[in-house]
Amino acid sequence: MSEKIIIDAEGAVLGRLASFAAKQSLLGKSIIIVNCEKALITGRKRFIIGEYKEKRRRGGSSRKGPHFPKSSERIVKRTVRGMLPYTQERGLSAFKRIICYDKVPVEYESSKKIKMIRELKTRTLALAEVSREL
Repeated sequence: MSEKIIIDAEGAVLGRLASFAAKQSLLGKSIIIVNCEKALITGRKRFIIGEYKEKRRRGGSSRKGPHFPKSSERIVKRTVRGMLPYTQERGLSAFKRIICYDKVPVEYESSKKIKMIRELKTRTLALAEVSREL
């Protein structure tokens, strides 16, 4: 079985978190991301929410794509997918090794987690708030 890496997304910038998870997954490690709703997106609230609403609007009818998720754990997984070559076998298998959760599941409460907190001097918006606005 491959090595498991548990990442706590609380206070982490979404793009940095996603690129780290994608890289480790391509190296063959299983990635579990917890507290996805507490991940941060940098920028102004109006622009961030407008951008995500535009991505959802682009989807068309329910049967056509692209499909863009509303829930925060699915947004994180979709962001990681954008950093993987998921149309190739290598990227698809890496994508399948990534699991995202909104809260911390009982089986991972006592285990050691990687925290990706950095001091930010810019405006940020929690992913939970973006998810509520969609």
